[in-house]
Amino acid sequence: MSDVHDRILKIIADQAMLEPAELKSEMSPQDIGIDSMGLVESIFAIEEEFDISVPFNANEPESSDFDISTLGSIIAAVEKLVAEKV
Repeated sequence: MSDVHDRILKIIADQAMLEPAELKSEMSPQDIGIDSMGLVESIFAIEEEFDISVPFNANEPESSDFDISTLGSIIAAVEKLVAEKV
């Protein structure tokens, strides 16, 4: 697991009021109790943490290039954005 992975999990876990160890990559945000507002707050926190811009439209999440279906897909997408930034 990368540092980026761990930091993303911590942000998401804090939003869900869970411990990072309780989260699994196949879980969806809904599985851990994050609603659409919580997801937006998590994305803002991720953007701030990594100084990146996440291509996510909360009004039309299905038309976004950012896959939010599972925690694993969110982590993979953020890792890609972070790697592209360097």
